Amino acid sequence: MAHTHSAEPTRRDFLYLATGAMGVVGAGAVAWPFIDQMNPDASALALASIEVDVSAVEVGQSITVKWRGKPVFIRHRTEKEIEEAKAVPISALPDKLARNSNLPDTAEATDTNRAAEGKEPWLVMVGICTHLGCVPIGDAGDFGGWFCPCHGSHYDTAGRIRVGPAPENLLVPPYAFVDDAKITIG
Repeated sequence: MAHTHSAEPTRRDFLYLATGAMGVVGAGAVAWPFIDQMNPDASALALASIEVDVSAVEVGQSITVKWRGKPVFIRHRTEKEIEEAKAVPISALPDKLARNSNLPDTAEATDTNRAAEGKEPWLVMVGICTHLGCVPIGDAGDFGGWFCPCHGSHYDTAGRIRVGPAPENLLVPPYAFVDDAKITIG
């Protein structure tokens, strides 16, 4: 007499499924501490944003702070620097995008789109050349902004690439003024 296979699950099928499911849960419970240790610790999370007091930064001065291991240039620009930056037509710029993390990706590289909203004299930028990651020198170069001596990239007073191999303007990080004297970056 031939044995026909029943389509109904048997008690043995249930035990196999239950044992397999418990094995998966157990493996997850064992693996979780190892996965969780890869998350950043509290000290790293604290550096995700920093608060900078800019009350002592005079017009025409710059300071450099460290955020997420990168230098950030904060410049209190002069009227002359702002006027020079505003006079540059977008068509004359190698990179026509603002590269401002606080604006849409399509924002044009106007001086207004590079400066702090409502606080035009202030410029906040990640101080890393977009060519090979060097740190440009401030108050230098052909355009009075920043100059990267490694390969000759010149940035203007709005941090926009004007001459040299750098493909993009200096990045403007996410930031906001807490009040007239304090900026939160990150």
